[in-house]
Amino acid sequence: MKTHFNKIENDWTDAKNKCRTTVNKIHTDNEPSSNFKTNLLISEHSPVRIIKVNWIWSNIKSWVAVHWVRHKWECFVSTRRTDRTGINRDKLTQDELVVFEGEANAQHLIDTWRKRLCFQASNETREFAEDFKIVLKEKEPELADALVPHCIYRFGCPEFDMCERKFFNNFLKNNQNVNMSDIKERYKAYNDYFYKKHKIEGK
Repeated sequence: MKTHFNKIENDWTDAKNKCRTTVNKIHTDNEPSSNFKTNLLISEHSPVRIIKVNWIWSNIKSWVAVHWVRHKWECFVSTRRTDRTGINRDKLTQDELVVFEGEANAQHLIDTWRKRLCFQASNETREFAEDFKIVLKEKEPELADALVPHCIYRFGCPEFDMCERKFFNNFLKNNQNVNMSDIKERYKAYNDYFYKKHKIEGK
């Protein structure tokens, strides 16, 4: 696996209580259900922002790391400066391996993975997005399942040109028995496809 999680701040009871505050209800100590977590993540209400993750990709090509640092959350990448490494930076190539550390809340992840699970993303960059989703599934399954490409979220491809695979069109053809107008059903169908593709048993 490419992804290692250093820390996950997942106080779902706190997130639930922030929801309760907004509807004039008092806090409780009750852990929210899996269904509540799923609904909150899909609705993208503001309390999802208190769920945060910190992770490491230890061996990522420099040019792939550049794709990830374009997004607006905290990114820390190992230096390639000559005075720090003793290696002439002008001689380094874009495929040199670097260490990438990311820190993002659930909303950041949802927004970013819409772009990076897309088949318009480079294969190498998408591989890290897919690996992250797979590893996260073992720790925060509802959050992992909320990470879907843009076409699944929007119920249609928003790109200038559809990917060569015409993924969304084929997704619809292969799921004609699914009520695609129901976002939870649409996400479930995508996740069934995704975990089957990666041979994740029992997902």
